[in-house]
Amino acid sequence: MAGHSHWARIKHKKGVIDARRGRLWSKLARNVIVAARTGGPDPDQNLALRYAIEKARAANMPKDTIENAIKRGSGQVEGVAYEGVTYEGYGPGGMAVMVETLTDNRNRTGPELKKVFERFGGNLGAAGCVTWIFATKGVINVPGDVSEDRLVEVALESGAEDYRRVGDTWEITCEPASFEPLRKAIADAGIRVESAELSKIPKTTVALQGEEARRAMELVEALEDHDDVQNVYANYDVPEELLRTAG
Repeated sequence: MAGHSHWARIKHKKGVIDARRGRLWSKLARNVIVAARTGGPDPDQNLALRYAIEKARAANMPKDTIENAIKRGSGQVEGVAYEGVTYEGYGPGGMAVMVETLTDNRNRTGPELKKVFERFGGNLGAAGCVTWIFATKGVINVPGDVSEDRLVEVALESGAEDYRRVGDTWEITCEPASFEPLRKAIADAGIRVESAELSKIPKTTVALQGEEARRAMELVEALEDHDDVQNVYANYDVPEELLRTAG
């Protein structure tokens, strides 16, 4: 029975991983579709599409799936039309939350996200209610074994605003206009780019403890699990030990 139990747990875990990977691929495919529809099917001429393809590849999405998404977005193959809609609201402790979605039916997505907010003690707000709390920045991560002197030499001379150590990586931030030149300069210097994206960075944060912190993390996770959600940004700050034990 122990062996059977162990195998059941393994199968369950694999099922969860497969389901999450499938959901992630679906979200990334939507991103590719919208980028191709907006700027055309050539990633050399369409920066948004190039970023979308790179994210899809980083998630090990099959090449033919990416190519099919490009064809759907550029009208070569019929498919569902998605639109980008951003929802804003508040979570436990008054934390600000921004949710970026790609949806084929905003009349479905809005009410569903409203229920998620309410389930974890938050509420969906009006458009623009928390936009002012976030700034769009380029965020680039490189390995932590890169020396600080070398990082400063390359990054700060190529448009970086700031850098900091986060775990075993360096996180570099910049203005959106400097994002692509900075990423290219880092790569040209022979430094491996682990991830690079335009993100919403909070200007201020809300410190949460105990049950509020746990519910805030659960809210963000539940929002991220929604099929239509691409990105979730929140300005909460929770204890490091709680982050380590999460999930």
